[in-house]
Amino acid sequence: MGPGTAIGLDRIEWRASPAAVPYAEAVAEMEGRVAAIRAGTAPELVWLLEHPPLYTAGTSARDEDLLEPGRFPVYRAGRGGHYTYHGPGQRVVYVMLDLARRGADVRCYVHQLEEWGIRALAHFGVVGERREGRVGIWVRVGLGEAKIAAIGVRVRRWVTYHGMAINIDPDLDHYRGIIPCGIDPELSGHGVTSLAALGIAATMTDVDIALRATFDPVFGSPSVCAPETITGIPTKLAHA
Repeated sequence: MGPGTAIGLDRIEWRASPAAVPYAEAVAEMEGRVAAIRAGTAPELVWLLEHPPLYTAGTSARDEDLLEPGRFPVYRAGRGGHYTYHGPGQRVVYVMLDLARRGADVRCYVHQLEEWGIRALAHFGVVGERREGRVGIWVRVGLGEAKIAAIGVRVRRWVTYHGMAINIDPDLDHYRGIIPCGIDPELSGHGVTSLAALGIAATMTDVDIALRATFDPVFGSPSVCAPETITGIPTKLAHA
């Protein structure tokens, strides 16, 4: 996957970083790219990467949801959502698309991100599902359910950034330092899982291939965002 890869009718760059990218560096890179996309001087970008271990706080994060403040660095992300964990073994997918050219519909875009993750997970035999009022992708585990992919979005002048994080084989114990996505596992029974925890031995490359294979059918198809399919998606997304 190299720069300038053609996707559908649009020219989108795909980038995969081989080493973990510090969070502040990634945010600065995204903000610069968003400005360049808006100015028409750079193509849209899908950036696949990992971060060193850290917690990020979205615009809805509550102080009491940070259970172990000294465990890892904490960053105010500016995206929608609550606290989440990023670290090795997790595929972070930062997506910078110009929604002004794609219908200017944030709810549709979030639905597309979820659909994209669901279809990519299906390549590994995993049935990802939506839950009304809870952005992200969930799987059934025994009698309960667990989140396997988190979604947090920011939109600046109709250009998206941040995106989705899929758990491949991270250390799930690191989620104990936060109430992930504002949902207490002890009270709700909703935990966090990964492909590895589900018994699936997938690599980053395997997941990247699945993401690449499922991007076009989702983001190139208006039927993905038919009105009846997007009811129940929260609108608490950062939009500036």
